[in-house]
Amino acid sequence: MRVVIVGAGVGGLALARGLTGRGHEVEVHERAPEPRAEGAGVGLYPNGTAALLDLGVDTTGVGRRLDGVEHRDPSGRLRHTLDVDAVGDHYGSGSRTVPRRALLDLIAEGLPEGTVRHGRVCTRVRVNPDGTVSALFGDGTGSTGDVVVGADGVRSAARRDLWEGDRSRPTGWASWHGLTRVPVDLAAGTVAAVVQGRQGLCGMAPAGDGLVQWWFDVRWRPDIPRPASPVGVLRRLFGDWTDPDVRAVLEHVEDEDLTLFEHARHRVPRVWGEGGATLLGDAAHALPPSSAQGANQALEDAWALTLALSGEGVGADPAAALRRYESVRRGPVRLASLASGAEALTRLPAPRFLGAERIDSLVTRQFVGYLGGVSNVLTGRRP
Repeated sequence: MRVVIVGAGVGGLALARGLTGRGHEVEVHERAPEPRAEGAGVGLYPNGTAALLDLGVDTTGVGRRLDGVEHRDPSGRLRHTLDVDAVGDHYGSGSRTVPRRALLDLIAEGLPEGTVRHGRVCTRVRVNPDGTVSALFGDGTGSTGDVVVGADGVRSAARRDLWEGDRSRPTGWASWHGLTRVPVDLAAGTVAAVVQGRQGLCGMAPAGDGLVQWWFDVRWRPDIPRPASPVGVLRRLFGDWTDPDVRAVLEHVEDEDLTLFEHARHRVPRVWGEGGATLLGDAAHALPPSSAQGANQALEDAWALTLALSGEGVGADPAAALRRYESVRRGPVRLASLASGAEALTRLPAPRFLGAERIDSLVTRQFVGYLGGVSNVLTGRRP
């Protein structure tokens, strides 16, 4: 089967890796003129690492293992700890923080030469009368296949065609994030930290080689002008926080380290595509970072879609296989979207009267249940 993928992000490349490994002819078209060297880190939880491994990608040698997430107040006082190692033991798959560029390179290593084509800006997706599907590009060219998958992100051109418009809406939050070498103990460890206060939230996770993936969640409107010095704004907003890791990040980041990610959500519909066209990742279900599942859900999509397109007799009716993929992924993705919609609630501290050990156990059990609800690969729910 010939499959055209629009977008060479984590989900698009993972799908290409899975499909080429099962004998399909795959093209990936990416709007960027060349592989991007920049980017922050990616938090891979057990469902993400398990999906990658089943697609032929072993992440053991990249980034940094993640064993726990400490939740603190702005003074650095520990509120509770999510035992990520215990979650991994429960599901038989671990968690890691990986620089995005390193992850993309690792996935792409197993692709045939010429699979990924850069400088290809998709403008339309068209379902043809003969049942084939075409991706059309800004330079007037196109690529036709049995299947076209829009994996082109939250502002997906494919989604605008397949859904008759862009239904994503801003949530009122945004993240300034980056990947920086910061000389703190956290950088050499296996425990991340999330610090919450009235100004917003700061997250920090070790990403290997002394690098720290960090992000600041702040209230945001699309009409707010981008500041000339984002670091200056963050230092003013969070400058009175005395958590030592937050202070170290604010001291060492530079304006060129920062990228703005505006949080957006949309209702996840029953059907994501039409005929031999479908969507994957943020194109199908934009998830704010509060869900801790954006990249992981894209990998879940890639895993499920690879299985759906590799079954016996799929070539005779690829559209039916796509609808099975959408059906099996819809429930888990809707739950992840619902959780991400409760951003204000995720910023509330756990009640102190329960005691530290009980709170730790409670949040860990809750996360185990949450992952089971949003995952196909961990629970074996196949298309």
